Amino acid sequence: MYRLSNRVIGCVNMFTLLASVAIIGAGVWMARSSTTCEHFLQTPLLVIGFVVLVISLAGFVGACFHVACALWVYLAVMLILIIALAGVTLFGFAVTSRGGGVEVTDRVYKEYRLQDYSPWLIKRIRDPRYWSTVRSCIMSSKTCDKLQSWTPHDYMQRDLTPIQSGCCKPPTACNYNTATTAPQDPDCFQWNNAPTLLCYECDSCKLECLKT
Repeated sequence: MYRLSNRVIGCVNMFTLLASVAIIGAGVWMARSSTTCEHFLQTPLLVIGFVVLVISLAGFVGACFHVACALWVYLAVMLILIIALAGVTLFGFAVTSRGGGVEVTDRVYKEYRLQDYSPWLIKRIRDPRYWSTVRSCIMSSKTCDKLQSWTPHDYMQRDLTPIQSGCCKPPTACNYNTATTAPQDPDCFQWNNAPTLLCYECDSCKLECLKT
C-alpha cells in the first residue's frame, strides 16, 4: 500500500511538473508580445509556474526516491496552498456576495451596479494605477470592436458578456435624446462614442474587469 501511494503521488507530480513547464513556457512566450494585456499576465504566470514546479519536484523526489524530508516539505506547502486558496475564495465571496446582475427589460444580458458591492471593492476599482493597466488590456483585446456594427435590434436579441455590457455601451436606462430632470446613473456621463473612450471609465466596466 505504501509503494502504491508513493507511485500515485509520483505520477500526479510528474503530470503537474509537465504542466508547470508549459505554464512557464507560456509566460516566457508572452515576453515577446508588445501588448499590454499579455505583459500584465506574464508575471503571474511565471510565479505560478515556478511555484508549481518546485512543489512538483519535491513531491516527485520524495515519492519516487523515498526522501522523507522532501515529502514533508511537499505536504506542508500543499497544506499552506489549500488554506490560502480557501481564504482567497472566502474573501472573494465576502466582497461580491451582495452584488449581482440586474435584469434589463427587453434585453438578454444583465447590467451591474457598483453600489451593490462592498466598500473595499469600490475603493479597489477606483484606484487609477490599477485601472490604467487593466483598461489598456481591454482595449488591446478588441472586446468592443464587434459591437460597433450592431443595430438596436441586435442589442435586444443578442447576449453580451459582462465586460461588453459594462465597458462597450452606456447603461440601458441612460436618456440622451430628450431633456430630463430625472437623476441618471453616473456612468451615463462617462460614456463617449469615441472607440478609445466608450464606457472604459464607467464604474460598471471597472467592476466587471475586477471580478473577472
